[in-house]
Amino acid sequence: MKVIDAKETYFKTLNDMVFDALETEDEVIIANVGGQRYIGTGMDAGKSIIVQGTPGNDMACYMNGGRITVKGNGQDAVGNTMNGGEIVIYGHSGDTVGYGMRDGRIFVQTNVGCRGGIHMKEFENCRPKIVIGGRAGAYLGEYMAGGVILLLGLNLKEGREVIGHYCATGMHGGVIYIRGEYSDDRISPGVAVLEPNEDDMKEISDLVRDYCKYFGSDYHEIMNERFTKLAPTSARPYKNLYARNEAFPLS
Repeated sequence: MKVIDAKETYFKTLNDMVFDALETEDEVIIANVGGQRYIGTGMDAGKSIIVQGTPGNDMACYMNGGRITVKGNGQDAVGNTMNGGEIVIYGHSGDTVGYGMRDGRIFVQTNVGCRGGIHMKEFENCRPKIVIGGRAGAYLGEYMAGGVILLLGLNLKEGREVIGHYCATGMHGGVIYIRGEYSDDRISPGVAVLEPNEDDMKEISDLVRDYCKYFGSDYHEIMNERFTKLAPTSARPYKNLYARNEAFPLS
């Protein structure tokens, strides 16, 4: 294990130091992180980074495996176009967490900003998952094409909703599970609000167990609350907005 002090270190210099260390070490601790971008970009399986502080935007973008633990908050675009691995954030995260995420898992202890899980996708055995312990801002799951988002709504402040406005706008794949109550007008048209079936509850339970393992929450307390399931009603939610052409009919 190698410890790197990031204090007042330019982000490119820091990332070069981290990847040089990962050539010979399986785990690197980065201390005194203060907004440096792109930490863990493209990291492969079998490697681990522990971030002490607040990393900058695009942490773990294009990550192919391994694990990043953040002892602090994340900024925007955590896990951008992530291909695999796991991210655990002991705090909150900014906008567009899991943007275009293709596989792997992200656990956020508290809240996330707007457009979490935008453009998530899945293919064959690749099924990305995001677990959010608190609330999410507007446009959660926007244009979502696959994968899983689990929103737990823990420790909400009085008067706050678990989801922001326009949840699941343009969603055409995947599933969003939401714990607790919320206003119906927060859910975008073209999305079905369903009761989770047995398989859904098994998936929720497994993810909640892992969340509790990381953050020390009470599994039974979390599960002793109603969950709802959001699923798209169409694989082409905007087909009627496009101009029709007799040569290329929209059927």
